[in-house]
Amino acid sequence: MYPEQFEYSRPASLNEAVHLLADHSTKPLAGGQSLIPLLKLRLASVSHLIDVGRLPELHGVRHAGGKLRVGAATTYAELLDQPAAKVCPILQECIRDIADTQVRNRGTVGGSLAHNDPAADLPPVALALGGELVISSVAGSRTIPIEDFFLGPFVTAMEPGELLTDLVLNVPVHGAGTAYSKLRDQASGYPIVGVASVLRVEGKRISGARIAITGVGNGTYRATLAEESLQNALVSDTAIERAAGLALEGRQVAWDARLPSDYHACMVRLFVRRSVAEAVARAQTC
Repeated sequence: MYPEQFEYSRPASLNEAVHLLADHSTKPLAGGQSLIPLLKLRLASVSHLIDVGRLPELHGVRHAGGKLRVGAATTYAELLDQPAAKVCPILQECIRDIADTQVRNRGTVGGSLAHNDPAADLPPVALALGGELVISSVAGSRTIPIEDFFLGPFVTAMEPGELLTDLVLNVPVHGAGTAYSKLRDQASGYPIVGVASVLRVEGKRISGARIAITGVGNGTYRATLAEESLQNALVSDTAIERAAGLALEGRQVAWDARLPSDYHACMVRLFVRRSVAEAVARAQTC
């Protein structure tokens, strides 16, 4: 199928882009790995596409002051190649297994976050690390904490006319271990279940834990009961097993034609266990 007819513009600057986006019939285009298929299948329509993928203001990776700042139009492949990104090894672990080479060369960090597919790889990693998102519009710039950004399937805290410009992540502190573990759909590369864990170990106890899960229910979420169960717990298989058992936090696993809900729930517990155990092991070797 072919998409419905639309206008196309490629602004030369961020300022020009946000002024074009002030017309609410427009939509930004970066890598297009999610948007273009939706337009071709006519599951989405737009009257005017604003191509922001080549704006220099939206590219680059910088590490300073305990923060990693990633331009929204930075592709997965570009992020993998940036030495600065190595301060967040969970990012590289996640991105290396996203989809395929074509998607990694075209898909963008900001596009994934703004699209907020309920079974995407990058949102749980961002949520586990913590930080904020920088949003621009004709009214200026504002920041949104990552915890407040993801509102529901394909819905974020961005308003019409706004453009995501930067992802600012907290760099794991000394003594923290990170891990991303997922059950991969072999056809699409999407996670059936994906778990991002950031844990800090001091001595024989876990002093902090952030666990985010994708592919379950209505989208990415923090497994707060699992995190609380690990706080100040002795490092042990028992503590990890207890956290895995709390990972669903009373949530219902969404219907999935690929596997029964009971099995899906079992996979959530399994991959939480794997991710947390790996993060703990890495923290102990820091």
